[in-house]
Order: sequence, then C-alpha cells, then structure tokens
Amino acid sequence: MDEGGPSPVAPPEAETGSPITASCIGLGNSLAPPAGQAGKPVPGYNVTVIDDDMQELKPGVLGNIVARLPLPPGSALSLWQNPDLFKKIYFSKFPGYYDTMDAGFMDEEGFLYIMSRSDDVINVAGHRLSSGALEESVLQHAAVVDCAVVGLEDKLKGVVPLALCVLKNGVRRSSEISGEIVKLVRDTVGPVAALRKVLFVRALPKTRSGKIPRSALGDLVNGKPYKISPTIEDPDVFAEIEHEVGRALRSQGR
Repeated sequence: MDEGGPSPVAPPEAETGSPITASCIGLGNSLAPPAGQAGKPVPGYNVTVIDDDMQELKPGVLGNIVARLPLPPGSALSLWQNPDLFKKIYFSKFPGYYDTMDAGFMDEEGFLYIMSRSDDVINVAGHRLSSGALEESVLQHAAVVDCAVVGLEDKLKGVVPLALCVLKNGVRRSSEISGEIVKLVRDTVGPVAALRKVLFVRALPKTRSGKIPRSALGDLVNGKPYKISPTIEDPDVFAEIEHEVGRALRSQGR
C-alpha cells in the first residue's frame, strides 16, 4: 500500500486460505472492471465495509473491510497453541466479523477498493482519510521523491495529517515548496484533508521489502515510545526524524 491509491489486487489473506475478492469472469464479472478495484467478493465470503461502530457504510465511503461469519471451509481455525490470540486479533474488534485489518470502500457496483491498512487511516475531526491517498497526492509534486503521512495529535481536531517528505537531490527545503504541497493536497483530495504541516527529512525508514513503518513513525512524531523493527534497513533514520520533528514542533510552540 505504500504507493498510495487503491490496490488492484485481492486481499492476500493467509488466514483465509484463498482470495476474499477476485474478478470471477465465470460468474458474470466484467472483463473491463474499473481501474484500481480488487474485484468482488468470492462466493463463500460476505464482505462489507463498516465504521468503527459496526455500521455498514454507503458506497464510496472509506471504512473497515470485514467479512461476516462464518467463514467458508479452508479458512484458518486458530493459531498454533494460541487460540486466544487468534480470537483477539481477528474477531474481537468487530464481533460477528472477520477483520481483514484493511481499509477501503465499495462502489455502487459492488467492486472493492483497498486503500490502506486500517491502522494507516487518519481520523481528522470525524473524517477518515487514507494515508496512502494523501501520500499519492504529495508525490505528485515534482520536488518530492518519497513521502509518509502520519497522524499528529491536535487539541482542536484530535489528529491532523503530517507529511514527512524527502526531496530530490539538489532541491533546497523551502516554505514555498511546503505551501505548494499543501495546496496540491487541497486541490486533489479536498479541504477535508486538512494537511497543513510538511516536514522535510533526509530519508524515511523502510523495511527490507520497502514498507514504511507508519505506526512507529506515528508514535515518534507524537512523542510516544516507538519500536524499531529488526527488518528496518537504516535504523538511524528514526533518530534523524525525531530530531527534525522536535525542532519543528518547538519552533511552533508545541
């Protein structure tokens, strides 16, 4: 999901033993489905999108992708010698559902769009925003080569997006570029994105597979203890970002 935007593949849920959604042509699915969709629910799976209060959401509204129980044959029944953890991870947050831990939406035709992991969704004043969609917008700026958007705690809105941006070689950091990025996100995502804070960093931490540890970065920018995964290629990047965040927030009186 680090590329931003919808994922064009079905959820690779190892726990289910088979795809949850797919383009099943034999069942009448379109040979030319919309761009970015991950298919429709495969027979045996009752997939829906709900909010944190377990209310089903209208088409096009970002929420939690879940599957109603029971799951079809072939799905995992437990974790080896740890059934309690299995229930806690997949079934405790939304009783009666299997939690894919993905965030996305369905369109009017029933196609599923996967936007990000659920813990990568930023709730800004009641509006759920995909960090991946915000990053995709930021990366449209010609000077930005890499980006991670995380939630920064805010007294008024609860959380606001903070964009950590890596600039191309030879590009100097400036308030002008920050302003252009803010305007770009406003124009492409909308005013609801409320992106006002842009911080330039040398690099972003990534795992060996190229994933950005947004959860750890979110804890870092909010001054909370964070855990550095052993799969991170350059752990020193965390300290550099922590220094930049501290300096930037101090200058703003936070």
